[in-house]
Amino acid sequence: MQNIFDRLYKPDVLSCLADLSNDEVFTPPDIANKMLDLLPQELFRNKETKILDPACKSGVILREAAKRFIEGERDQFDSLQECIDWVFHNQIYGIAITELTSLLSRRSVYCSKYPNSPFSITKFEPDDVQGNILFHRIQHTWEGLGEDKKCKWCGASMKEYKRAAELETHAYEFIHTLRPEEIWNMKFDVVCSNPPYQLSDGGAKSSAKPIYHLFVQQAKKLNPRYITMIIPARWYAGGKGLDSFREEMLNDEHITTLVDFADSKDCFPGVDVAGGICYFLRERDTTSECNIINYLGQKSYSSTRKLNEYDTFVRYSEAADILKKVLKRGEKTMDTMVSSRKPFGLDTNAVPTKDGELTLRYSKGTGHFMRNMVPDGKEMIDKWKTIVSYAGFEHAGQPDADGSRRVLSIVEVLPPKSVCSETYLVAGSFDNEEAANNLRDYLRSKFVRFLAGLRVVSQHVTRGTFAFVPVQDFSIHWTDEDLYKKYNLTDDEIEFIERLTKPMPAIEAGGRTNA
Repeated sequence: MQNIFDRLYKPDVLSCLADLSNDEVFTPPDIANKMLDLLPQELFRNKETKILDPACKSGVILREAAKRFIEGERDQFDSLQECIDWVFHNQIYGIAITELTSLLSRRSVYCSKYPNSPFSITKFEPDDVQGNILFHRIQHTWEGLGEDKKCKWCGASMKEYKRAAELETHAYEFIHTLRPEEIWNMKFDVVCSNPPYQLSDGGAKSSAKPIYHLFVQQAKKLNPRYITMIIPARWYAGGKGLDSFREEMLNDEHITTLVDFADSKDCFPGVDVAGGICYFLRERDTTSECNIINYLGQKSYSSTRKLNEYDTFVRYSEAADILKKVLKRGEKTMDTMVSSRKPFGLDTNAVPTKDGELTLRYSKGTGHFMRNMVPDGKEMIDKWKTIVSYAGFEHAGQPDADGSRRVLSIVEVLPPKSVCSETYLVAGSFDNEEAANNLRDYLRSKFVRFLAGLRVVSQHVTRGTFAFVPVQDFSIHWTDEDLYKKYNLTDDEIEFIERLTKPMPAIEAGGRTNA
């Protein structure tokens, strides 16, 4: 049994730092090395290889790369110091994301915040305080009207990021230019990085805009032989500003390896990143099917397949095989019948009225509501309705340690003369209660929730979540056993669905379930 010292001791200060932040996620040294392991190791024995980290935080990627260069090239120099000087002056380059991280990165790489100081392990010119790890304070370029202006490069909100000189602007140099190649004016063999993930866009409820994809796209402009980056996995299903990036990534045959963590804490201990984390290798001079490695806790699973089998990336090869069987029938899918957000035009903050002939289902329960206050979905008011909650069950879409998920939180039937707030989607409306109940039980099945979970990479359930779920005849009551038989699933495929899908609680009196 490990003692407390073995469990808590972190021999590398950058391992400790990687555990601290949920905003700018620092890279643990072991992950930095796994990313570097993807590269052909002969690169680190070649004196001409140049590597760039365009988003330095702790400097760990460049530090670990430098170790490999020094080990691989030591016998090509007369002394160790001569080798160190060559590596740090001619092969290792970085662009820091803030002034603080520039100092931290230089301290990690040069053993001194200032590479022209007596403490630096390699000496730069007396007036060179940055060495090959640059930081320039960049300003956002605002576009739009009034206080709603956004940066044309990264989408940051002027309200939050127009800051005084003593504060960081978070205007990252690498993505605030059309020509990133002009920052260094040299060719790089490798771009390796863990870029910032998002910035506030000034929307409601701390709304944020992803920006990690901009770093990937800028890296491609440099045309290096290899790109390896670690980024959130939410691009698998697209989403806010990511639809075109998802299409670009899925159809990029130069991505030869993708390492996937459904639970971000398996990669970044203690850090929740909605939808998980991945890192990839892109090889400019190679095209092939992608080697996919999935991590679930301490277990890993490998497969080789094309990323663009579907319009969203399906994590597991077993799931892809099941999906082929389901979709080959060509049946209509449930995204054609599930409502969009605000099925009745009522916001999340809609509350019951004192009187009213309708019943409102909202986040805190039910209450009266006036018919004349319902702006949309009027054709569904007097029907039986099956609803699902907009919020998925798992926080930020994260599975349990064993990879299992419940996916859907609340699935209920509402009677005629009822409506719901934006908290819910209407999965279907019917003239009779039996069909609504059958749809409810269908949605509660492990088969359906497994298929829906293939498209859920955040805490939200949307119409698109059900694009892999076939529409059935809802005059029939469907069970998992019926569905497994209909789609000719094998015992192994059934076991895979059962293992990755949690049961839902029993239906209480009145047709509700505990969330």
